[in-house]
Amino acid sequence: YADGQLNASYDCLDKNLANGNAFKTAIIFEADDGKVTRITYKELHAKVCQLANGLKALGYQKGERAIIYMPMSIEAVTAMLACARLGLTHSVVFGGFSAKSVQDRTVDVGASLILTADEQMRGGKAIALKAVVDEALAMGGCEAVRKVIVYQRTKAQIQWVEGRDLWLHEVMAGQDATCEPEWVDAEHPLFVLYTSGSTGKPKGVQHSTGGFLLWAVLTMKWVFDIKPSDVYWCTADVGWVTGHTYVCYGPLACGAT
Repeated sequence: YADGQLNASYDCLDKNLANGNAFKTAIIFEADDGKVTRITYKELHAKVCQLANGLKALGYQKGERAIIYMPMSIEAVTAMLACARLGLTHSVVFGGFSAKSVQDRTVDVGASLILTADEQMRGGKAIALKAVVDEALAMGGCEAVRKVIVYQRTKAQIQWVEGRDLWLHEVMAGQDATCEPEWVDAEHPLFVLYTSGSTGKPKGVQHSTGGFLLWAVLTMKWVFDIKPSDVYWCTADVGWVTGHTYVCYGPLACGAT
């Protein structure tokens, strides 16, 4: 696509507002305690735009990189799509990884933003995330990080760095529910995802917007045979490439639930 431009967030959200899917359920999220939350395409679009506008107000712009170290949640998908909307390249770090893993990836990708949560819930246990980010940043080499945005998942007591740390709900509060997408070249990096490092240093694998999104859509249609009436479940964590493709981008770009 030599001269093609697109925006992954636009393809996943705005197109579904225009084609009759606005009030269709985009995501059904079942939390660790069994609580179920549903969000429509229209509601998800508004959340993504509010976060994107909040990030824009903090000075973030196309070409910067963000680390997303969050629990499985609608907020994690919102963070990914808000980055895509502004042309920020995201790198999701699996919520089970250590402070050293977060630090390695933050340094290597050159991140200027981290999105995380106070804690996550797994198997009935609360597991710290913000504390791990604090530890990672204290290791050094992460001086490019200007802001750490925290999703209040469990309302746990956490350390707070004034001027750097911000609550996700406060970043979004009062922001407009529409945000013009930043059009990017087909080869613009949508995300960088790191190999697990089982055979040495983790390697950052860069995925371009056009190629990745096309493949995600085609496999949803031709491999999974997705139909408008289907409710589709992906068993992967969003921290892996399967989660990127089949929790976030593929199903939403196809207008699936």
